[in-house]
Amino acid sequence: MQIPMVNLKQQYLDLRDELDPAFMSALESTCYILGPNVQALEQEVAAYCGVRHAISCASGTDALHLALVGAGIGAGDEVITTPFTFIATAEAIAYVGATPVFVDIDPATFNLSIDLVEQAITERTKAVMPVHLFGQPADMMALKALCDNRGLALIEDCAQSFGAEVGGKKSGALGLAGAFSFFPSKNLGCFGDGGMVVTNDDEIARKMRVFRNHGSEKQYHHSMIGVNSRLDELQAVVLRVKLPRIDEYNRLRRRNAHRYTELFTGTAITPPFEDGLGLHVYHQYCILLDDRAAVQKALADAQIASAIYYPIPLHKQEVFAAQCRDLKCPVSEEVASRVLALPMFPELSLEQVERIAHTVLEAL
Repeated sequence: MQIPMVNLKQQYLDLRDELDPAFMSALESTCYILGPNVQALEQEVAAYCGVRHAISCASGTDALHLALVGAGIGAGDEVITTPFTFIATAEAIAYVGATPVFVDIDPATFNLSIDLVEQAITERTKAVMPVHLFGQPADMMALKALCDNRGLALIEDCAQSFGAEVGGKKSGALGLAGAFSFFPSKNLGCFGDGGMVVTNDDEIARKMRVFRNHGSEKQYHHSMIGVNSRLDELQAVVLRVKLPRIDEYNRLRRRNAHRYTELFTGTAITPPFEDGLGLHVYHQYCILLDDRAAVQKALADAQIASAIYYPIPLHKQEVFAAQCRDLKCPVSEEVASRVLALPMFPELSLEQVERIAHTVLEAL
């Protein structure tokens, strides 16, 4: 593709003069597991997010898993979440033996519907896990008030929202814990898998550090059955180089998103809606349209990438078929049938944005 969904090669070339020496230094140190770059990154992310603790791990999925373990969620518990997200959100809930309870989304923001969350609470509900979808924070003020009132843990899925803000606080800093993904295409991405959990709770942080390292706080002494989920030292090198640039990366994403929206306003396309409750960082730029197949073909013919996030809501996935047999989430289902993601990355030029937008409009 002449215009990919994300241009990781260009980003590497822009950072190569800083990255390559940092890689060599890490290799020469031979401190590859929980080494100095991992420790420094944890401190830097905690400072950036305005929290006391940041615990790195091997992936965003593991970050969600660690957060749930730290919060004490387990067998027999219910966790309310969205069906319009990547499956990792629900997988992590299942990993701890709990049940994901899906509620439909707001048709404007694609984030959890607060009213439906409240209706779904039962005596087995122990947590709510909103996803800050595509970089737009969920309504955390309303969710936090609801969870505080009902005695529920609020765990943020921040896989797509590094650097987003709500009420002057960074995403991840408003709930009991926030879980980030550093998958390469994320706003802050490494060169493989990686994840991080942030929290202000000292005991939850301690528990997550033990759990990620085979349940061990002291070598060869194991206080719990844990997992092996440690961020690689070389991935920490990448993230430490990129972290000081994240606000600029997000500014450029917002610039490009706003230009797309200007070009689509008043057309048959529904552009993303910014609810004004927080700072949207546009991990993805997703439009709604009726003739998606024709637009995708036109984009492909013009050598422009596109993608569908997400074609099948989680309550319609085979793995949840028995549990969700009678569940209806009409907004999620409609959005899944009409949504299309266009290229979005900091290195995308305004000229490319305009070319993409004009190709979409011509196809319609």
